[in-house]
Amino acid sequence: MWQKAIEDALQVTARNFDRFGDRFPHVSEDGKHYTLNDNTEWTAGFWSGILWLCAEYTGDPAFREQAVKTVRNFRSRMDRKIVFDHHDIGFLYSLSSKAQWILERDEEARALTLEAADMLMKRWREAPGLIQAWGREGDAENGGRIIIDCMLNIPLLFWAHEQTGRESYLRAAERHAHKSRRFLVRGDGSSYHTFFFDPQTGDSIRGGTHQGYRDGSTWTRGQAWGIYGFALAARYLHSADMLDTAKQMARYFDARLPADRVAYWDFDAPITPDTKRDSSASAIAACGLLEIADQLDESDPERDFFRGAAEASMISLVRHYSTHGDPEAEGLLKHGSYSVRGGASPDDYVIWGDYYYLEALMRLERGAAGYWYERG
Repeated sequence: MWQKAIEDALQVTARNFDRFGDRFPHVSEDGKHYTLNDNTEWTAGFWSGILWLCAEYTGDPAFREQAVKTVRNFRSRMDRKIVFDHHDIGFLYSLSSKAQWILERDEEARALTLEAADMLMKRWREAPGLIQAWGREGDAENGGRIIIDCMLNIPLLFWAHEQTGRESYLRAAERHAHKSRRFLVRGDGSSYHTFFFDPQTGDSIRGGTHQGYRDGSTWTRGQAWGIYGFALAARYLHSADMLDTAKQMARYFDARLPADRVAYWDFDAPITPDTKRDSSASAIAACGLLEIADQLDESDPERDFFRGAAEASMISLVRHYSTHGDPEAEGLLKHGSYSVRGGASPDDYVIWGDYYYLEALMRLERGAAGYWYERG
Protein backbone atom coordinates (compact mmCIF):
# COMPACT_ATOMS: atom_id res chain seq x y z
CA MET A 1 0.00 0.00 0.00
CA TRP A 2 2.73 2.49 0.94
CA GLN A 3 4.69 1.93 -2.26
CA LYS A 4 1.61 2.38 -4.45
CA ALA A 5 0.65 5.55 -2.57
CA ILE A 6 4.16 6.96 -3.06
CA GLU A 7 4.04 6.15 -6.78
CA ASP A 8 0.70 7.98 -7.04
CA ALA A 9 2.24 10.98 -5.27
CA LEU A 10 5.20 10.94 -7.64
CA GLN A 11 2.87 11.15 -10.62
CA VAL A 12 0.96 14.10 -9.20
CA THR A 13 4.19 15.90 -8.32
CA ALA A 14 5.66 15.37 -11.79
CA ARG A 15 2.51 16.78 -13.41
CA ASN A 16 2.81 19.82 -11.16
CA PHE A 17 6.19 20.81 -12.64
CA ASP A 18 4.47 22.51 -15.56
CA ARG A 19 1.44 23.60 -13.57
CA PHE A 20 3.47 25.47 -10.96
CA GLY A 21 6.51 26.55 -12.99
CA ASP A 22 8.78 28.67 -10.78
CA ARG A 23 5.98 29.48 -8.33
CA PHE A 24 5.08 27.85 -5.02
CA PRO A 25 1.76 26.24 -4.03
CA HIS A 26 0.08 27.37 -0.81
CA VAL A 27 -3.54 26.22 -0.39
CA SER A 28 -6.49 25.56 -2.66
CA GLU A 29 -9.52 27.83 -2.59
CA ASP A 30 -11.75 25.72 -4.84
CA GLY A 31 -10.79 22.19 -3.86
CA LYS A 32 -9.15 21.67 -7.26
CA HIS A 33 -6.31 24.12 -7.91
CA TYR A 34 -3.53 25.43 -5.70
CA THR A 35 -3.08 29.16 -5.30
CA LEU A 36 0.49 30.03 -6.26
CA ASN A 37 2.94 32.66 -5.02
CA ASP A 38 6.48 33.86 -5.72
CA ASN A 39 7.96 32.36 -2.52
CA THR A 40 6.33 34.83 -0.19
CA GLU A 41 4.28 32.51 2.05
CA TRP A 42 5.34 30.62 5.19
CA THR A 43 4.44 27.40 3.37
CA ALA A 44 6.87 27.58 0.45
CA GLY A 45 9.34 25.13 1.96
CA PHE A 46 6.85 22.28 1.87
CA TRP A 47 6.86 22.21 -1.94
CA SER A 48 10.65 22.09 -1.88
CA GLY A 49 10.48 19.28 0.69
CA ILE A 50 8.11 17.26 -1.49
CA LEU A 51 10.50 17.59 -4.41
CA TRP A 52 13.47 16.46 -2.30
CA LEU A 53 11.51 13.46 -1.00
CA CYS A 54 10.65 12.51 -4.58
CA ALA A 55 14.26 12.97 -5.71
CA GLU A 56 15.51 10.87 -2.80
CA TYR A 57 13.01 8.09 -3.42
CA THR A 58 13.46 7.82 -7.18
CA GLY A 59 16.97 9.04 -7.90
CA ASP A 60 15.36 10.75 -10.91
CA PRO A 61 17.35 13.84 -11.96
CA ALA A 62 14.15 15.58 -13.05
CA PHE A 63 12.93 15.77 -9.45
CA ARG A 64 16.37 16.84 -8.26
CA GLU A 65 16.52 19.61 -10.86
CA GLN A 66 13.20 21.00 -9.68
CA ALA A 67 14.27 20.76 -6.03
CA VAL A 68 17.57 22.53 -6.65
CA LYS A 69 15.71 25.27 -8.50
CA THR A 70 13.62 25.93 -5.41
CA VAL A 71 16.75 26.21 -3.26
CA ARG A 72 18.09 28.88 -5.62
CA ASN A 73 14.80 30.70 -5.12
CA PHE A 74 15.25 30.46 -1.34
CA ARG A 75 18.72 31.96 -1.76
CA SER A 76 17.10 34.92 -3.50
CA ARG A 77 14.43 35.20 -0.80
CA MET A 78 17.13 35.37 1.86
CA ASP A 79 19.15 37.95 -0.06
CA ARG A 80 16.09 40.16 -0.50
CA LYS A 81 14.75 39.47 3.02
CA ILE A 82 11.24 38.75 1.76
CA VAL A 83 8.62 38.29 4.52
CA PHE A 84 10.64 37.11 7.52
CA ASP A 85 8.60 38.71 10.31
CA HIS A 86 7.57 35.30 11.62
CA HIS A 87 9.08 32.17 13.13
CA ASP A 88 8.31 29.91 10.15
CA ILE A 89 11.85 30.30 8.86
CA GLY A 90 12.41 26.74 10.10
CA PHE A 91 9.66 25.45 7.82
CA LEU A 92 11.11 27.40 4.91
CA TYR A 93 14.76 26.33 5.12
CA SER A 94 14.72 22.94 6.84
CA LEU A 95 12.91 21.44 3.87
CA SER A 96 14.77 23.31 1.13
CA SER A 97 18.44 24.13 1.67
CA LYS A 98 18.89 21.85 4.71
CA ALA A 99 17.35 19.00 2.75
CA GLN A 100 19.92 19.57 0.02
CA TRP A 101 22.72 19.58 2.58
CA ILE A 102 21.51 16.35 4.18
CA LEU A 103 21.17 14.56 0.85
CA GLU A 104 24.09 16.03 -1.10
CA ARG A 105 26.45 17.71 1.37
CA ASP A 106 26.30 20.88 -0.69
CA GLU A 107 28.28 23.53 1.17
CA GLU A 108 26.36 26.46 -0.29
CA ALA A 109 23.14 24.87 0.92
CA ARG A 110 24.65 24.44 4.38
CA ALA A 111 25.73 28.09 4.46
CA LEU A 112 22.26 29.25 3.42
CA THR A 113 20.66 27.13 6.13
CA LEU A 114 22.92 28.64 8.76
CA GLU A 115 21.93 32.11 7.52
CA ALA A 116 18.33 31.04 8.04
CA ALA A 117 19.14 29.94 11.58
CA ASP A 118 20.63 33.37 12.24
CA MET A 119 17.48 34.95 10.85
CA LEU A 120 15.35 32.86 13.22
CA MET A 121 17.61 33.87 16.12
CA LYS A 122 16.63 37.49 15.49
CA ARG A 123 13.25 36.50 16.87
CA TRP A 124 14.73 35.42 20.21
CA ARG A 125 13.54 37.71 23.01
CA GLU A 126 15.89 37.49 25.97
CA ALA A 127 13.72 39.15 28.63
CA PRO A 128 10.74 36.78 28.33
CA GLY A 129 12.92 33.90 27.16
CA LEU A 130 11.05 32.97 23.99
CA ILE A 131 11.02 33.04 20.21
CA GLN A 132 8.40 35.58 19.15
CA ALA A 133 5.98 33.95 16.74
CA TRP A 134 4.72 36.84 14.66
CA GLY A 135 5.36 40.50 14.01
CA ARG A 136 8.19 42.85 14.76
CA GLU A 137 9.91 43.20 18.10
CA GLY A 138 7.79 45.32 20.42
CA ASP A 139 4.58 44.56 18.57
CA ALA A 140 1.70 45.52 20.88
CA GLU A 141 -0.22 42.28 20.43
CA ASN A 142 2.46 39.75 19.53
CA GLY A 143 5.58 40.98 21.31
CA GLY A 144 5.41 38.22 23.93
CA ARG A 145 3.48 35.59 22.02
CA ILE A 146 4.43 32.00 21.29
CA ILE A 147 2.50 29.42 19.27
CA ILE A 148 2.84 25.67 19.25
CA ASP A 149 3.76 25.62 15.54
CA CYS A 150 7.21 26.87 16.56
CA MET A 151 8.09 23.41 17.88
CA LEU A 152 8.58 22.41 14.23
CA ASN A 153 10.71 25.48 13.54
CA ILE A 154 13.26 25.18 16.35
CA PRO A 155 14.84 21.99 14.91
CA LEU A 156 16.63 24.46 12.62
CA LEU A 157 18.37 25.92 15.67
CA PHE A 158 19.18 22.52 17.16
CA TRP A 159 20.75 21.56 13.83
CA ALA A 160 22.71 24.82 13.62
CA HIS A 161 24.17 24.13 17.07
CA GLU A 162 25.30 20.68 15.95
CA GLN A 163 26.91 22.19 12.85
CA THR A 164 28.72 25.07 14.50
CA GLY A 165 28.99 24.35 18.22
CA ARG A 166 27.52 27.78 18.97
CA GLU A 167 25.73 27.52 22.30
CA SER A 168 23.40 30.45 21.55
CA TYR A 169 21.42 28.31 19.10
CA LEU A 170 21.01 25.50 21.62
CA ARG A 171 20.18 27.82 24.50
CA ALA A 172 17.39 29.58 22.59
CA ALA A 173 15.86 26.39 21.21
CA GLU A 174 16.04 24.54 24.52
CA ARG A 175 14.59 27.41 26.57
CA HIS A 176 11.79 27.91 24.07
CA ALA A 177 10.98 24.18 24.08
CA HIS A 178 10.80 24.09 27.89
CA LYS A 179 8.60 27.20 27.99
CA SER A 180 6.32 25.68 25.36
CA ARG A 181 6.13 22.43 27.31
CA ARG A 182 5.23 24.26 30.52
CA PHE A 183 2.64 26.69 29.17
CA LEU A 184 1.24 25.31 25.91
CA VAL A 185 0.69 21.72 27.04
CA ARG A 186 -2.05 21.22 29.62
CA GLY A 187 -2.10 18.57 32.32
CA ASP A 188 -4.30 16.16 30.35
CA GLY A 189 -2.05 16.28 27.29
CA SER A 190 -4.19 18.75 25.35
CA SER A 191 -2.71 22.03 24.17
CA TYR A 192 -3.23 25.72 23.72
CA HIS A 193 -2.50 26.99 20.25
CA THR A 194 -0.86 30.15 21.57
CA PHE A 195 0.26 31.73 24.83
CA PHE A 196 0.91 35.34 25.79
CA PHE A 197 3.67 36.64 28.07
CA ASP A 198 4.65 40.11 29.21
CA PRO A 199 7.45 40.97 26.76
CA GLN A 200 9.39 42.93 29.41
CA THR A 201 9.11 40.63 32.41
CA GLY A 202 8.23 37.27 30.91
CA ASP A 203 5.27 36.90 33.27
CA SER A 204 2.62 34.54 31.89
CA ILE A 205 -0.65 36.22 30.89
CA ARG A 206 -2.99 33.72 29.24
CA GLY A 207 -3.43 30.90 26.80
CA GLY A 208 -5.51 31.42 23.69
CA THR A 209 -6.00 30.43 20.10
CA HIS A 210 -5.67 31.94 16.66
CA GLN A 211 -7.19 29.18 14.54
CA GLY A 212 -8.92 26.89 17.03
CA TYR A 213 -12.61 26.70 18.00
CA ARG A 214 -12.13 28.80 21.16
CA ASP A 215 -9.30 29.87 23.46
CA GLY A 216 -9.48 26.78 25.66
CA SER A 217 -10.10 24.24 22.91
CA THR A 218 -7.56 21.90 21.34
CA TRP A 219 -6.95 22.76 17.70
CA THR A 220 -5.99 19.46 16.14
CA ARG A 221 -3.22 20.74 13.88
CA GLY A 222 -1.66 22.50 16.85
CA GLN A 223 -1.81 19.24 18.79
CA ALA A 224 -0.10 17.51 15.86
CA TRP A 225 2.64 20.18 15.69
CA GLY A 226 3.23 19.49 19.38
CA ILE A 227 3.42 15.70 19.00
CA TYR A 228 6.05 15.90 16.30
CA GLY A 229 7.83 18.96 17.67
CA PHE A 230 8.36 17.61 21.17
CA ALA A 231 9.46 14.27 19.73
CA LEU A 232 12.12 16.07 17.67
CA ALA A 233 13.19 18.11 20.70
CA ALA A 234 13.55 14.84 22.60
CA ARG A 235 15.84 13.50 19.89
CA TYR A 236 18.07 16.56 19.89
CA LEU A 237 18.15 17.02 23.67
CA HIS A 238 18.14 13.33 24.61
CA SER A 239 15.32 14.33 26.93
CA ALA A 240 12.96 11.81 28.51
CA ASP A 241 10.71 14.70 29.60
CA MET A 242 10.28 15.96 26.04
CA LEU A 243 9.55 12.45 24.81
CA ASP A 244 7.02 11.91 27.60
CA THR A 245 5.25 15.12 26.54
CA ALA A 246 5.16 13.95 22.92
CA LYS A 247 3.71 10.62 24.07
CA GLN A 248 1.09 12.29 26.25
CA MET A 249 -0.01 14.55 23.41
CA ALA A 250 -0.07 11.59 21.02
CA ARG A 251 -2.31 9.54 23.31
CA TYR A 252 -4.69 12.49 23.67
CA PHE A 253 -4.83 12.87 19.87
CA ASP A 254 -5.32 9.17 19.22
CA ALA A 255 -8.05 8.73 21.83
CA ARG A 256 -10.21 11.46 20.28
CA LEU A 257 -10.11 10.43 16.64
CA PRO A 258 -13.38 9.54 14.91
CA ALA A 259 -14.00 6.07 13.51
CA ASP A 260 -12.04 6.67 10.32
CA ARG A 261 -9.05 7.97 12.33
CA VAL A 262 -8.79 11.31 10.52
CA ALA A 263 -9.12 14.31 12.82
CA TYR A 264 -11.78 16.97 12.78
CA TRP A 265 -10.32 20.48 12.75
CA ASP A 266 -10.69 20.98 16.51
CA PHE A 267 -11.24 18.35 19.19
CA ASP A 268 -13.76 20.60 20.96
CA ALA A 269 -15.77 21.74 17.95
CA PRO A 270 -19.36 20.44 17.88
CA ILE A 271 -19.58 17.43 15.55
CA THR A 272 -22.26 17.74 12.88
CA PRO A 273 -22.43 16.45 9.31
CA ASP A 274 -20.84 19.76 8.25
CA THR A 275 -17.90 19.78 10.69
CA LYS A 276 -14.65 20.06 8.74
CA ARG A 277 -11.82 17.56 8.93
CA ASP A 278 -8.15 18.41 8.85
CA SER A 279 -6.36 15.62 7.04
CA SER A 280 -3.13 17.58 7.42
CA ALA A 281 -3.35 17.28 11.21
CA SER A 282 -3.52 13.50 10.93
CA ALA A 283 -0.60 13.42 8.47
CA ILE A 284 1.57 15.55 10.78
CA ALA A 285 0.57 13.45 13.78
CA ALA A 286 1.46 10.26 11.90
CA CYS A 287 5.00 11.57 11.37
CA GLY A 288 5.20 12.42 15.06
CA LEU A 289 3.93 8.99 16.12
CA LEU A 290 6.51 7.31 13.90
CA GLU A 291 9.24 9.55 15.32
CA ILE A 292 8.23 8.57 18.86
CA ALA A 293 8.29 4.89 17.89
CA ASP A 294 11.73 5.28 16.33
CA GLN A 295 13.11 6.54 19.64
CA LEU A 296 11.77 3.58 21.63
CA ASP A 297 13.57 0.29 22.10
CA GLU A 298 12.13 -2.60 20.12
CA SER A 299 11.27 -4.33 23.38
CA ASP A 300 9.23 -1.34 24.59
CA PRO A 301 5.53 -2.29 24.43
CA GLU A 302 4.59 1.30 23.58
CA ARG A 303 6.57 1.13 20.36
CA ASP A 304 3.97 -1.05 18.64
CA PHE A 305 1.15 1.16 19.93
CA PHE A 306 2.56 4.38 18.45
CA ARG A 307 3.57 2.79 15.16
CA GLY A 308 0.24 0.99 14.89
CA ALA A 309 -1.67 4.21 15.53
CA ALA A 310 0.29 5.93 12.75
CA GLU A 311 -0.30 3.06 10.34
CA ALA A 312 -4.04 2.99 11.05
CA SER A 313 -4.42 6.71 10.29
CA MET A 314 -2.25 6.47 7.19
CA ILE A 315 -4.33 3.58 5.84
CA SER A 316 -7.41 5.78 6.12
CA LEU A 317 -5.65 8.74 4.50
CA VAL A 318 -4.45 6.61 1.59
CA ARG A 319 -7.79 4.90 1.00
CA HIS A 320 -10.25 7.71 1.64
CA TYR A 321 -8.46 11.08 1.58
CA SER A 322 -5.75 10.79 -1.08
CA THR A 323 -6.29 11.89 -4.68
CA HIS A 324 -5.08 8.63 -6.21
CA GLY A 325 -6.59 7.96 -9.62
CA ASP A 326 -7.50 11.58 -10.33
CA PRO A 327 -5.40 12.83 -13.27
CA GLU A 328 -6.50 16.42 -12.65
CA ALA A 329 -5.48 16.51 -8.99
CA GLU A 330 -2.87 19.08 -7.99
CA GLY A 331 -2.79 17.98 -4.34
CA LEU A 332 -2.02 14.67 -2.70
CA LEU A 333 -4.50 14.88 0.18
CA LYS A 334 -8.11 16.07 0.22
CA HIS A 335 -10.01 17.65 3.12
CA GLY A 336 -7.25 19.68 4.70
CA SER A 337 -8.21 22.86 6.49
CA TYR A 338 -6.17 26.05 6.63
CA SER A 339 -8.38 28.12 8.95
CA VAL A 340 -11.93 26.99 9.61
CA ARG A 341 -12.25 29.74 12.21
CA GLY A 342 -11.14 32.36 9.70
CA GLY A 343 -13.03 30.91 6.74
CA ALA A 344 -9.83 30.42 4.74
CA SER A 345 -9.62 27.20 2.71
CA PRO A 346 -11.57 25.17 5.29
CA ASP A 347 -11.82 22.04 3.12
CA ASP A 348 -9.11 22.03 0.49
CA TYR A 349 -5.61 21.00 -0.47
CA VAL A 350 -2.95 22.43 1.85
CA ILE A 351 0.66 22.00 0.83
CA TRP A 352 1.93 21.11 4.32
CA GLY A 353 -0.59 18.28 4.46
CA ASP A 354 0.81 16.93 1.19
CA TYR A 355 4.36 17.15 2.51
CA TYR A 356 3.72 15.33 5.80
CA TYR A 357 1.60 12.71 4.05
CA LEU A 358 4.51 11.91 1.74
CA GLU A 359 7.04 12.02 4.58
CA ALA A 360 4.94 9.56 6.60
CA LEU A 361 4.70 7.25 3.58
CA MET A 362 8.49 7.41 3.16
CA ARG A 363 8.97 6.58 6.83
CA LEU A 364 6.64 3.59 6.53
CA GLU A 365 8.05 2.30 3.25
CA ARG A 366 11.77 2.91 3.72
CA GLY A 367 12.27 4.08 7.29
CA ALA A 368 13.58 7.38 5.94
CA ALA A 369 12.64 10.44 7.97
CA GLY A 370 12.27 13.91 6.55
CA TYR A 371 14.86 16.66 6.81
CA TRP A 372 14.47 17.76 10.42
CA TYR A 373 17.76 16.20 11.58
CA GLU A 374 20.89 14.60 10.19
CA ARG A 375 20.64 11.00 9.05
CA GLY A 376 22.64 8.18 10.62
